[in-house]
Amino acid sequence: MHARYKGVNRVKKTLADGTVKLHFYHRATGTKLEGQPGTASFAASFAAAGKLIVNRQEGTLSGLIRDFEKTAKWRKLAESTQKEYRRVFKFWDGKYGTVPLATLSHKSFRQRVLEWHDEFSEDKPREADNRVTILARILSWAATDADLAKNVLETFDRAYDGDRSDMIWLPDHVEAFMGAAEPEMQLAMVLALHTGQRQADIRKLAWTQYDGKTIALRQGKTGREVRVPCTVALKKTLDAAPRRGALILLTKTERAFQKRYFAEKWDDVYVAAKLPGVGDEGAGLAADPKLRLHFHDIRGTTVTMLFEAGCTVAEVASITGHSLRRAQEILDKYLSRTSGMATNAIAKFEAGMAKGATE
Repeated sequence: MHARYKGVNRVKKTLADGTVKLHFYHRATGTKLEGQPGTASFAASFAAAGKLIVNRQEGTLSGLIRDFEKTAKWRKLAESTQKEYRRVFKFWDGKYGTVPLATLSHKSFRQRVLEWHDEFSEDKPREADNRVTILARILSWAATDADLAKNVLETFDRAYDGDRSDMIWLPDHVEAFMGAAEPEMQLAMVLALHTGQRQADIRKLAWTQYDGKTIALRQGKTGREVRVPCTVALKKTLDAAPRRGALILLTKTERAFQKRYFAEKWDDVYVAAKLPGVGDEGAGLAADPKLRLHFHDIRGTTVTMLFEAGCTVAEVASITGHSLRRAQEILDKYLSRTSGMATNAIAKFEAGMAKGATE
């Protein structure tokens, strides 16, 4: 049985006497490999061919990307962030990977990138901004800690208007969602609404993290350890919720929610509740995406929930990740409009639980 190697091409050649011989080539460099897979000579030639790639990448954008992936800054990034960076790295690797450092520092390179950005952003402005932002992050690191002369993408005009400061879940939104949701998504809403944590962290919450008064966790994105005080509604919800496994939030089949499945179930409820951005029957979420409330927008509402639970503005900001100024702005604008939301949310949750128990 041959050892398996990624990046190896196998070529069959028929000799003059009719016998067939296999030859192996390193796919990325085209180098012919010695011996047969699994032998010492093959392993040595494969390793040597791999070094050719490293040598070819030195002094190029591809080399900078590889070097950045060896840094402490890279290791400190959350796993989900690393995954997203690798996706974008693959794009820039293919487009400008061979560009040398001298050219990366030149105005002409900036012009080429922004020309691509202008064209691509016509259809996908947010993705265009995302790709250029990540490329700029690499150039910024290289200009500070590596051999790049300067970061020519230090600033650029974004195509996507990401200001969602006025997007917040109000009582009627929550009530509509809770009324259309099954118990699993109702519990997800209560957890999101009363803790202000990101979806990934909520999906991973375990019962051992709840002590009857607070929920303790380490945020996946920031690595920060936080202790969230439970509102009356959240405590009542958790104390009454069935413990079907190690995690608080589970599917009907008592499995952990995966990211994609959670998003699908959340969107199904959002459409059924006919919340902002939802069109006529059959249009789903495609009617007006700019009006749509996102899961992440719940965090703005949570500022008021935590404040009502007795947290100071500084404590609220430390839990949700908002700036002190932004947290105070949310309180000034929405506190009166969200007052009583905790009671409404728990009432809807209890009604859903009772309905599920009788079916």
